[in-house]
Amino acid sequence: MAYDLIVIGSGPGGYVCAIKAAQLGLKVAVVEKRATYGGTCLNIGCIPSKALLHASEMFHQVAHGVDALGVEVVAPKLNLEKMMAHKDATVKSNVDGVSFLFKKNKIDGIQGTGRVLGQGKVSVTNDKGEEQILEAKNIVIATGSDVAGIPGVKVDIDEKVIISSTGGIALEKVPASMIVVGGGVIGLELGSVWARLGAKVTVVEYLDTLLGGMDGEVAKQFQRMLAKQGMDIKLGAKVTGVVKDGKGAKVTFEPVKGGEAVTLDADVVLIATGRKPYTDGLGLDKAGVVMDQRGRVEIDHHYQTSVAGIYAIGDVVRGPMLAHKAEDEGVAVAEILAGQAGHVNYDVIPSVVYTQPEVASVGKTEEELKAAGVAYKVGKFPFTANGRARAMLATDGFVKILADKETDRVLGGHIVGFGAGEMIHEIAVLMEFGGSSEDLGRTCHAHPTMSEAVKEAALSTFFKPIHM
Repeated sequence: MAYDLIVIGSGPGGYVCAIKAAQLGLKVAVVEKRATYGGTCLNIGCIPSKALLHASEMFHQVAHGVDALGVEVVAPKLNLEKMMAHKDATVKSNVDGVSFLFKKNKIDGIQGTGRVLGQGKVSVTNDKGEEQILEAKNIVIATGSDVAGIPGVKVDIDEKVIISSTGGIALEKVPASMIVVGGGVIGLELGSVWARLGAKVTVVEYLDTLLGGMDGEVAKQFQRMLAKQGMDIKLGAKVTGVVKDGKGAKVTFEPVKGGEAVTLDADVVLIATGRKPYTDGLGLDKAGVVMDQRGRVEIDHHYQTSVAGIYAIGDVVRGPMLAHKAEDEGVAVAEILAGQAGHVNYDVIPSVVYTQPEVASVGKTEEELKAAGVAYKVGKFPFTANGRARAMLATDGFVKILADKETDRVLGGHIVGFGAGEMIHEIAVLMEFGGSSEDLGRTCHAHPTMSEAVKEAALSTFFKPIHM
């Protein structure tokens, strides 16, 4: 059977692209090597980690956060097996949901490993080694990313003692100690899970800041919050070795700026140094698809590769490795293939760190605006001055808004605080419509809400806040 579109990969980019294309009238097939749809995100990434983040936060709240509210409880008991069962049930619900959507939209799901043979042809090999050739007018590569490892350091990941994020959501017991190599989103989120459940967590980061690329002021305050929670954070530290040692492992690192090497022991070491595009076995070289120096598929402004009719989206192409960025690209490609004008605004892609408190960002940071020579103004408002935050004992953090000095157009927004991942979207919507800080500051916000801090930060940007 010939298809209008074959999508290789069923992660957020691939499955959204397939559904949108089917909604627009195209005949679509999706090739997926896993037994279930949803890619890394739904199976072993975003979704299961959020289930554990929420569950571990509930455990921590009961143990440490409710006495001041007049709720007196005996020390909670952790049932890790039951917590993992909640995580697994969450994953199943989501992947089953994608399967239902494929059936609803008459999308053919084909289980097996896909390989691009050239323009309009895809080979699919199932787990029995049987191969079939599919034909399509267009092909979309949406194969996502894989664990990157530590540059220049050989690490044997066994997912028991030396683990990746995959093992990080599936430990059978809480380790007494954990070293997290990498102070980015994945490391801090999974480190938070196990710290809340009782592990002593040490984070070793090469850069001199956590969350590289995040607004500097936000990163510094966030680091102090994590330190207060008991995380030991080593910045400017280059890891030179990770080896098993007895029942645990040793991590050796040295100061990036020079100095004596240090070796630390831990029961478990989590390697969270980022991800790399997954293109192994896709046959892109033979098909004539050009890659860049970082192993990503090169695309034009319409997501087409160097081969006509072959497109790529998500983690395998340039831009942030974020599920929602991949989803928007999937929609854009589907619209382009259906003769419409698909588009993604890369200036308004929010990012969230689902720790407690959360960190959320959209648009430019102060550092980026300074580097670009843009004249800007800053408005900030702390949650300590927010009534709802006080009532909830959630006063850590602040909202920060950056606007053009002349036009007042909002260029960036940054929030560290309880529920930051939900609050960031009103700044994103404002930016999508080219709004100013005054527009946001003059928009009525319900009282009492955490979101009033966003309004106050906007008021602070264009004039003065009311409650400070």
